[in-house]
Amino acid sequence: MWPLWLLTSLLALSQALPFEQKGFWDFTLDDGLPMLNDEEASGVDTTSGVPDLDSLTPTFSAMCPFGCHCHLRVVQCSDLGLKAVPKEISPDTTLLDLQNNDISELRKDDFKGLQHLYALVLVNNKISKIHEKAFSPLRKLQKLYISKNHLVEIPPNLPSSLVELRIHDNRIRKVPKGVFSGLRNMNCIEMGGNPLENSGFEPGAFDGLKLNYLRISEAKLTGIPKDLPETLNELHLDHNKIQAIELEDLLRYSKLYRLGLGHNQIRMIENGSLSFLPTLRELHLDNNKLSRVPTGLPDLKLLQVVYLHTNNITKVGVNDFCPVGFGVKRAYYNGISLFNNPVPYWEVQPATFRCVTDRLAIQFGNYKK
Repeated sequence: MWPLWLLTSLLALSQALPFEQKGFWDFTLDDGLPMLNDEEASGVDTTSGVPDLDSLTPTFSAMCPFGCHCHLRVVQCSDLGLKAVPKEISPDTTLLDLQNNDISELRKDDFKGLQHLYALVLVNNKISKIHEKAFSPLRKLQKLYISKNHLVEIPPNLPSSLVELRIHDNRIRKVPKGVFSGLRNMNCIEMGGNPLENSGFEPGAFDGLKLNYLRISEAKLTGIPKDLPETLNELHLDHNKIQAIELEDLLRYSKLYRLGLGHNQIRMIENGSLSFLPTLRELHLDNNKLSRVPTGLPDLKLLQVVYLHTNNITKVGVNDFCPVGFGVKRAYYNGISLFNNPVPYWEVQPATFRCVTDRLAIQFGNYKK
């Protein structure tokens, strides 16, 4: 019955918000801190990308690769030491799991006849070469998980049906213009853990994409990349080498709900930079080198969660978080973290947190977890 559990897990994944995907496959998207869990903030239609349940009725095909487990339309071939994509895969397969093998190359006809494939899992192999027509038969593919391989470039000619691409922990140094052309359905890309520098993004690299979610964590970025999709609801750039947020850096990202900039080297956030984010609800600036609370937080009417722990903040002003007067802030804070900062917390006035839902929402004091 465990292949049926596998299919159930995929369906649950497809309905979850991108940053919360975990458990069945290790996407390493969480940074260990709680996040908001409201569908409205995700910007993702929770019904989009879910296969028609009627299409998942039992199949009586006798085709199943040796050593694999096949049930319904799920073919599970993980952890078998495979050197290549197996043959004899049923053409009505919806989910193909090939993770944790030794596959080094995807050939032209490896997926021939799999026109109904919805999700392809190739995580943790040794893939370094992909034929330019390897994905051509996959006309209905929506989820491609190819993280933890040896890729040095974004695979060419990705299926136009693709909705979600997980390609983190590879060796990609360059994102050329046009590599995502024609991917009008794409709304989620996870490409962290690659040695990407700011110069690695060619101008127009993301042209045509209408992403909701983008993560470029654990790379070599020294600043916020230019010309990212302006449709983004979530942008995660944690664990980089970003040193400052300048005024124009966030200008085009007015639809952001969540911004992750934790574990960088940020010392300065230019005044007015955050004013371009009117819908922001969650801001991660923990584990940086800030010496004060960023200006502009009281003007963010929907902001609910701010992570500022493990910085160099020495003072918290009475108006650093909350607006002066009433009726300005539309959503109260339900999380402010300030611990592990050299703040004399006994000097902070109680009115500083007048727009916080509960005192337990404030993590304060100079202690380490």
